Amino acid sequence: MLFYYLNLTGIFFFTLSGSLAARDKKYYHDYFGVFFTGFITAIGGGTLRDIILGAYPISWIEDGNILLSIIGAFVVTIFFKNYIIKLRRTLFLFDTVGIGIYTILGVQKSLEHHVNPFAAIILGLISAVFGGVIRDILINEIPLIFAKEIYATACIAGAVVYVTMLYFNVDSSVAASVSMALIIIIRIISVKYKLSLPKFDFGNETKD
Repeated sequence: MLFYYLNLTGIFFFTLSGSLAARDKKYYHDYFGVFFTGFITAIGGGTLRDIILGAYPISWIEDGNILLSIIGAFVVTIFFKNYIIKLRRTLFLFDTVGIGIYTILGVQKSLEHHVNPFAAIILGLISAVFGGVIRDILINEIPLIFAKEIYATACIAGAVVYVTMLYFNVDSSVAASVSMALIIIIRIISVKYKLSLPKFDFGNETKD
């Protein structure tokens, strides 16, 4: 039951993230554009994960509460946007909470389908970041996983900790809480202190 409500919470935050990102673009004036961007941000990663796992029907098609969560977040965005955008780095915070929740949910669902732990970690990453990738492409931004910021790495770190804690028989709720918190903390610290992974050096190109 905990994971179910966490899933709805993650959906809610991702919808807010996508809707606010769309609203920031001047060419997204209509409500449908904002709603669709929030919708695809919320279900994109989970849908791809379910397709890879062969988990049918896909979660948002089977469970109407997911759609209600998306609609609820969209309504909040529309009616309380002036309050939300006053919060410092609102989009960043919503996205960070979303990836923290969805990474662990993706790992947990993957393990339930009896995939190996390494594949579960990758599927957790896919669950967390691919909705945001689609969102950024739609609004003509460079996806965060290709930026200098520590983003996907935070998800992988949290997923590894979660799988490791389960291996040592730590209660799943405790493991999930610790791992989600770790992802959120790594992401916040990396942005605050401008931390990033070393840049890949292609070397100096020489002309013939």
